[in-house]
Amino acid sequence: MNMTKNYLRITPRTREAIQMGLPLVALESTVITHGLPYPQNLRLAQDMEHEIEVAGAHPATIGVVRGQVVVGLSSGDLNALATDPQVRKISRRDFAAAIVQEANGGTTVAGTMLAARQAGITVFATGGIGGVHRGAPFDISTDLQALGDTPMIVVCAGAKAILDLPATLEYLETMSVPVIGYATDEFPAFYSRSSGLPVSQRLDTPEAIAAFARAHWALGNQSAVLVTNPIPRHAEIPREQVEPIIVQAVREAHERGLRGQAVTPFLLQRLGEISQRRTTEANLTLLRHNARLAAAIAIAWNNTAPSSRAI
Repeated sequence: MNMTKNYLRITPRTREAIQMGLPLVALESTVITHGLPYPQNLRLAQDMEHEIEVAGAHPATIGVVRGQVVVGLSSGDLNALATDPQVRKISRRDFAAAIVQEANGGTTVAGTMLAARQAGITVFATGGIGGVHRGAPFDISTDLQALGDTPMIVVCAGAKAILDLPATLEYLETMSVPVIGYATDEFPAFYSRSSGLPVSQRLDTPEAIAAFARAHWALGNQSAVLVTNPIPRHAEIPREQVEPIIVQAVREAHERGLRGQAVTPFLLQRLGEISQRRTTEANLTLLRHNARLAAAIAIAWNNTAPSSRAI
């Protein structure tokens, strides 16, 4: 799928960085539109961009503004998405509707990957990817399909802990997506540093990740390289503490008959309420943590020659 210039707008600052070959990091916008209330959501967007800039790379937050897919949202664009009560959640299937109806929307992992790829951005930072939902094996996030067919480096803290993590990892394996543990042998469980599940490869430096991605794509693979970055220890919520909360929230979602895109925002909100914002604070910390690692990888990507073998 190629977005024409009528639908895709790359803001001048981001376009200049792309043309100059500077390190860029794409950022999603559903964390702004469907993750936090105003003004905390706007502050988070600004904080993530700041983390990337301080690390020496250029942020490019992606969203849909008045029917245009924007790569490198301006401060005005961010404010518009953060304050719009009718803002939509945009995955790959939802772009056309938002475009023709001139709507505002926050892009999911899958939606952001599509737009970032069109703009020529290789590295993307998010919180946690979507996956296979608990107790609903046919409720599978489009994020997994995007990871299977979009060659990008995606930095996350694992899949969201509300999901079926073993099933999600099996799906990623089926889609030939390498799951890299950044300085860890275990797949992070979002709020927790470990899940008891192995990653397919451990790598300990941004340079090794950049070299791995080059080798992966040079072989003809079109899947993403998923880099899992454990939440910092000081912000971690141990699995035995967060799991009962997740079970309660999932049960409430089933009782309400929630399905599809409505499930994840409800669960994350309920987790924050039940945990007295502990999960929310952990989420904010890991988002900033992932932004910093993504910036380092983007710099390494730019500095690593295609022939490098430093894995």
